[in-house]
Amino acid sequence: MNAVDKFEFIRYETLDEGRLARITLNRPKARNAQNRGLLVELDEAFGLAEADDTVRVVILAGAGTAFSAGHDMGSAVHRQESEPGPHAHPSTRVHGGTRAGAVEQQMLQEWQHFFANTRNWRNLRKITIAQVQGNVLAAGLMLMWACDLIVAAEDAVFADVVGTRLGMCGVEYFAHPWEFGPRKAKELLLTGDALDAEDAYRLGMVSKVFPPDELGDRTVEFARRIAQRPTMTALLIKDSVNQTMDTMGFSTALQSNFYLHQLNHAHWRDVNGDGYPAAKPGVDIADWRTAGPPRLARRDIP
Repeated sequence: MNAVDKFEFIRYETLDEGRLARITLNRPKARNAQNRGLLVELDEAFGLAEADDTVRVVILAGAGTAFSAGHDMGSAVHRQESEPGPHAHPSTRVHGGTRAGAVEQQMLQEWQHFFANTRNWRNLRKITIAQVQGNVLAAGLMLMWACDLIVAAEDAVFADVVGTRLGMCGVEYFAHPWEFGPRKAKELLLTGDALDAEDAYRLGMVSKVFPPDELGDRTVEFARRIAQRPTMTALLIKDSVNQTMDTMGFSTALQSNFYLHQLNHAHWRDVNGDGYPAAKPGVDIADWRTAGPPRLARRDIP
């Protein structure tokens, strides 16, 4: 096993004499919430794996008990990165970060860091496998959905709670109808309820379900099977499926729904009057800070 030590918020390592690359989100105390630095490093790590001709399969994992709780909504790290000053992340000063209009600034920044990069990871020139456990919430779904295959621990739960906790119409990379099906997507977004690993497997979103203590090893075994395929064959299989989805409207729908997401932000800026771009917790919507975990969707429970 070889590791790259240049990153702060992720781990990058190669296995099997470099044939497998494993990228691990490494903010376990924050449940791998996605701060700006993590996303920038993640893009760099995917680029490393893509450029390495020895790598056949890339595994995306999360350290600790949760794969990812979504966007970082206010940790000390997030505040330091985002607020003006000497410690602001360099990415806040490019890609629209200095535009005067708040709506334009947010749209361009979210396009770069929450939409375009996720779309690019979906089209990475390698086969990718998401290895998920515990909570996979909101933007955690985006990272997982960008991968070609998903392997889950038995304790994994999947939910987009931004409708019920932020007054938003889903996350920026809106793949929900394609992954859940259209009516299930509406149900889960309107209720904030979650799917468990077994339901996700039945929907076809998840390929394999393993006991939590076996997840890492069994994912590597699965990746080794995929890595046996000739690289050209694997890539063309990936592109054949992705292009079929694109012909059905996937990429066009993603981009259109990104702008609906921005319209939703602009609505809240206007309604709130103080520039806050989402529903205010405890005022417009239930307080997400005290809401607790999402409950599981069940066919016999309203």
